[in-house]
Amino acid sequence: MKKTAALLAMVCSTVLALAAQAPPSDIPKLDIEKYTLPNGLEVILSEDRRLPIVGVDLWYHVGPAHEATGRTGFAHLFEHMMFQGSRHVPGDSHFRLLEGAGGTGLNGTTDYDRTNYFETVPSNQLELALWLESDRMGYLLEVLDQAKLSNQQDVVRNERRQRENAPYGMLYEAMVKALYPAGHPYHGVVIGSHADIQAARLEDVRQFFRQYYAPNNATLAIAGDIDKPATKKLVEKYFGSLRRGPAVPPVNVKTPPITGERRVVVQDRVELPRVYISWLTPAFFKDGDADADIAAGVLGDGRSSRLYKKLVYEKQIAQSVNAYQSSAMLSSAFTIDATARPGHTLQELETAIDEELAALRKEGPTQAEVERVRNVIETRTLSGLQRRGGFGGVADQLNLYNHYVGTPDYLAQDILRRRRVPPDSVRRFVEQYLQPTTRVIVHGVPGKQELGPEVPKPQVQQGAPAGEGGDSGNPDEPWRATAPKPATARTAQLPTPQSFQLANGLTVLLSPQTGFPLVSASLVVRNGGDANPIDKPGLASFSAAMLNQGTTTRTATQIAEDIAQIGASLTVGSTMDSSTITTSSLARNFPAALNILADVALRSTFPAEEVERIRAARLADVVQQRSNPNSIATNVTSAALYGLEHPYGFAQLGTADSIKRVTRDDLHGFWRSQFVPGNAALVVAGSITLPELRKLAESTFGSWPRGTATPAKLGDSALTQPRLVLVDRPGSPQTQLRVATIGAPRSSPDYMPLRVMNTILGGLFSSRINLNLREAKGYTYGAGSQFSFWRGAGPFTVGTGVRTDVTAPAVHEIINEVKRMVATNVTPEELTLAKDATTQSLPGQFETNEFTAGALSAIFVYGLPLNYYATLPSQINAVTAKDIQSVAAKYLVPEKMVVVAVGDNARIREPLEKEVAPAELRNADGQLLPK
Repeated sequence: MKKTAALLAMVCSTVLALAAQAPPSDIPKLDIEKYTLPNGLEVILSEDRRLPIVGVDLWYHVGPAHEATGRTGFAHLFEHMMFQGSRHVPGDSHFRLLEGAGGTGLNGTTDYDRTNYFETVPSNQLELALWLESDRMGYLLEVLDQAKLSNQQDVVRNERRQRENAPYGMLYEAMVKALYPAGHPYHGVVIGSHADIQAARLEDVRQFFRQYYAPNNATLAIAGDIDKPATKKLVEKYFGSLRRGPAVPPVNVKTPPITGERRVVVQDRVELPRVYISWLTPAFFKDGDADADIAAGVLGDGRSSRLYKKLVYEKQIAQSVNAYQSSAMLSSAFTIDATARPGHTLQELETAIDEELAALRKEGPTQAEVERVRNVIETRTLSGLQRRGGFGGVADQLNLYNHYVGTPDYLAQDILRRRRVPPDSVRRFVEQYLQPTTRVIVHGVPGKQELGPEVPKPQVQQGAPAGEGGDSGNPDEPWRATAPKPATARTAQLPTPQSFQLANGLTVLLSPQTGFPLVSASLVVRNGGDANPIDKPGLASFSAAMLNQGTTTRTATQIAEDIAQIGASLTVGSTMDSSTITTSSLARNFPAALNILADVALRSTFPAEEVERIRAARLADVVQQRSNPNSIATNVTSAALYGLEHPYGFAQLGTADSIKRVTRDDLHGFWRSQFVPGNAALVVAGSITLPELRKLAESTFGSWPRGTATPAKLGDSALTQPRLVLVDRPGSPQTQLRVATIGAPRSSPDYMPLRVMNTILGGLFSSRINLNLREAKGYTYGAGSQFSFWRGAGPFTVGTGVRTDVTAPAVHEIINEVKRMVATNVTPEELTLAKDATTQSLPGQFETNEFTAGALSAIFVYGLPLNYYATLPSQINAVTAKDIQSVAAKYLVPEKMVVVAVGDNARIREPLEKEVAPAELRNADGQLLPK
């Protein structure tokens, strides 16, 4: 009897222990299998058949943590080299092949501890992705030559210039250099310095490849619509014969503690000063890392956080404030950044931040605060896992867990580690790590930017001539020379939403989604910036910004706290054609989230004090835009194209004058006249059924009074003159360029041909414009073009940031590409690629609930049929080369194009005037300057 009792007790104990280890039922269980090839390549498979797409994500366990002294940015430079072709894949083919196959999210990124490469492809194109990834892993060395290295040095240096040209772009670099001493792998930014990028030599690159880019230093994750046995055979076929590389030496680095406050001042071309305050904190997934996440959320994540409520909302001394834990392998950094409002100082911000930190050290957060932050993090995590590939998708997340904790099956533990954090543990973390004596403070203040002397590009590069590479040592397998053919495609069922109307006229669209227990909803109103009065640009945007600032039942703070408490999001905003309120939440919390959405849509009160607070914030936004060359170029282009008598001539934000003129009655009047059921649709996607949604919609929106919306009145959109507009930004390392003209409305019969034509011209990485300016010339980090298809004729724009000294040549090349599109037929290969890139990538537009709700909103806004997306592929495939040449000749007329350049006029004006026309000068607000 005693033995039986003892055995029963042991069994019960075992069962209880297993139950304690089992993840809670509200945490999804991902399908995961991990194995290792004989050559050391780790492989992670995750099967999910909801959509016929697959995410492929390859991590190399190397980053700046492994770089030699004096070679900063080397890992990132090498990331670029991996896209330059390999033995069996011609240069520039990587993107072209994947884009033509319908691939999306094609990229690579470098972080301090790793480098990753990823793509999401239709599931029948998985073999193509594996062929490409394996060929550059095994056979890059054969074609890695000096010409390619020199080209990518240009591209990477343009990427760095883009950062230098952006407001506050150099503050983060100053911060990490102060956090970590010289010689530490984290001393500096991932991209490296101009000097180190330019100093890279071909043999250095080859040696880096041999040491780190081998199967035994990589992990391949594949997630989505796969058959595991068949996928394993493909992985073995493409990666199994690649040889193991040398053992990777471990990184043995001690991060010295900070024992006294360090202060740095950086002058930058900014209008509003900003402060960064940063501390060294525990490494990724180590004890204290989860506490740091919770502390960051309590302090500075969103409108419900302590610092937002104190600095932005109550004191109104900050334009923005954020807190975040940047976790890494050797050490993490906890950072607070805050931007001052006009008329306020960084010292005011520091004092207020210190007061909140002192309170948190003394009393800790409340249980409600901890739960609120935890719920928000969990919802974000699960929302990201709706995507199979791409940065933060399932494949990437499994790789992240595998890299840092040694197993991809860590989702439940990741969530549980934060659930186990009590309020007092957060208090102890703040007390231990976030002390005034262990921090770095960086002030970014208006002034002359000092970037140091220009690092010249050598006229003659030393090294192997173009086309002469090294030997990888991998076997010669002739079958690799032919790209694999796609497998039989599984038909993608693009959604046709279910639809019904409430008695008051509100349209409801639903696309049920299986998988993760999440729901997204958008209330979309069929008017936006196009309905702004000419004398009050920005009214729609201002009105939308007021919706979550107070209702008859909740204050602005209560709205923020209530939505965060259930882990949901709530965003408000407007575009040129619509105004939206959007929420996303766990399915179990969706009724509560929709209730809050309905509250701000139907019962907003536009409190006078909140109007003035938002007015001050928007005026500060206008000031801040003046330091952003990208925003300046976009806004000035609108003004130059449409003038001041058309709603399209202004930014959505409006102008300082219009923001000052808008009254509470104006805002309330816009809301009352446009937010009516007959002018709105509730678009929902996620884990919810039609009967459930019908019941919810009736209870939340059924009492919304019927009304009649005031239609937008668009004025004349005749092109204004002149053709060259300059905005002076002395000392800019780059010029922000726009070449633009007026395009076509969304309703135009030319819509489909224009869409296909632009895909070829500037809509893809492998487009004509980008391959010319980036890959062939090395002028830019990236260039592209787009049509803005609005209710009226929106702009066609070519946009890029180029090195200052090549501004005029870049314009010349853009205009030449425009002329070539008009003068010659596109090739059959280009036409096929453009069509396939568009049609085969369509399922990716519906990979998440947010994507789906956004895509389906267009059906309502533009009056499209419910089966629009189901019939879209056939409409695109019907476009001919003749159609493309016809619309190109009609819309791409160089003589009607405006060239806008935001840069150093002393260096760019004369060459541009020779290339284009006499210049007209404007300021950063788009206003004409005296000649």
